[in-house]
Amino acid sequence: MPKLNLRPLDDRVVVKPLDAEQVTAGGIVLPDAAQEKPQRGKVVAVGAGKLLDSGNRGELSVAVGDEVIFGKYGGSEIEVDGDELKILRESDILAKVVS
Repeated sequence: MPKLNLRPLDDRVVVKPLDAEQVTAGGIVLPDAAQEKPQRGKVVAVGAGKLLDSGNRGELSVAVGDEVIFGKYGGSEIEVDGDELKILRESDILAKVVS
């Protein structure tokens, strides 16, 4: 993916969803209409952090390059330069995938 000219605000994170599973565990190939929305993705941009009452910025728990799991219907879907992306609040991210 080329350099992204998009900077999310505050505690928002831009995620590129990974492709949905196309084959079930039993080997059945799923058509596009039957595939579930992907819930995993790679972080491509992060905001500066939530503005706290003290005037400081809260540090985000995710960074560019992290693989994350997010809620199926969370965030807003956008298209930038032909790439499908999601903009989520950090609180919409359920977990970070650790390898």
